[in-house]
Amino acid sequence: MNIALTSQQKNAVLLSMAALIEGEKLALLEANKTDVNNYTGNDLAMADRLKVDEAKIKEMILSLKQLVADVDPVGKELYHFTHENGMKITNKTAPFGTVLIIYESRPDVTVEAAGIAFKSGNKILLKGGKESVNSNLMIVDLWHKALGENNIPGDWFEYLNYNRTETQAFLQHPTQKVDLIVPRGGENLIDFVKQYATCPVIVSGRGNNFMYVDKDADLEIALKVILNAKITKISACNAADKVLINSNLPNKEIFIEKLIVALLEFNVKILGDNALSTFKNVAAFTDESVWFEEFLDYKIVLGSVNSSEEAIEKINKYGGGHSAVIITKNSETAQIFMESVDSAAVYQNASTRFTDGGQFGLGGELAISTDKLHHRGPMGLQHLVTNKWYIYGNGQIR
Repeated sequence: MNIALTSQQKNAVLLSMAALIEGEKLALLEANKTDVNNYTGNDLAMADRLKVDEAKIKEMILSLKQLVADVDPVGKELYHFTHENGMKITNKTAPFGTVLIIYESRPDVTVEAAGIAFKSGNKILLKGGKESVNSNLMIVDLWHKALGENNIPGDWFEYLNYNRTETQAFLQHPTQKVDLIVPRGGENLIDFVKQYATCPVIVSGRGNNFMYVDKDADLEIALKVILNAKITKISACNAADKVLINSNLPNKEIFIEKLIVALLEFNVKILGDNALSTFKNVAAFTDESVWFEEFLDYKIVLGSVNSSEEAIEKINKYGGGHSAVIITKNSETAQIFMESVDSAAVYQNASTRFTDGGQFGLGGELAISTDKLHHRGPMGLQHLVTNKWYIYGNGQIR
């Protein structure tokens, strides 16, 4: 069992880790180069997430320094009550205990997620994908060195170098107590974890984000925002996959043609529903399952709706519960849309790409939860805690 650490102890480890990453930068880049060269898959998103470069290392270091600057989330008083019999009753935030994060491809998660878990007083079990094993093992080794530099005992960071069969066995029959599991990755990973886990699971990583161009949209804003949401990082769960366009939009045909031209410049494959597949360079589709699909690729669906109510209905039926956007100048329409759409983050006239812990002022994030329990949306340092009741008495009985 790991003994609770003070804020000063946790911050010292985080600063040591930041310095170690900077000092071992070349070795880390070399380990990652091995992983990248060994990857033979054709998954664009996974390949993109796998790469570590100078910019990514700077982000890792920054995330650790931000954690140091953040307020310790443990021990915050949430509620206080004095019983009529004199007992003092307090509810405070407390660590979960042990958090298992299962993720694909991204070595930066081994820094960011582990740092958040550690600062919030949790032990973290890291189960990365085989494609990033060299990068991950080196980073976990640096975590252990950071603990050693500060004379802090315990197994706060543990890497589970398991294959799929071993992971399934661990989920079904954990060899140690696990209090929370966070799968970060595609739907296959999420389904796998939910099928076999024997403790609470927070679903993270699935996007399938919708954007709705209202009849009162500013078309320049619409074009700019859609392009940003689709093409700036296709491997991100906050990228856009579907665009719904109001059939009563003034200059609709001109706007759609402009949008198609802009998307084709980035080699985006464009699919359209019955109403919009008549446009040149838009392919028709008949299988409804396309509406449910998260692409993580240069691929997008354009669809037509007759009202914002129809857009809301479609998004709530097919969307991933992650992020949704309305492009409109009508604030009343926007407010109704944002209150009615069942997503963790809802936007007016801005890109889905902002659904991110750093962009929301949280610093780093453990995950972006599409569940409603225990937390929804970007899950930062302040959210990786549960609560605990402290009762102080002097012999009271009931």
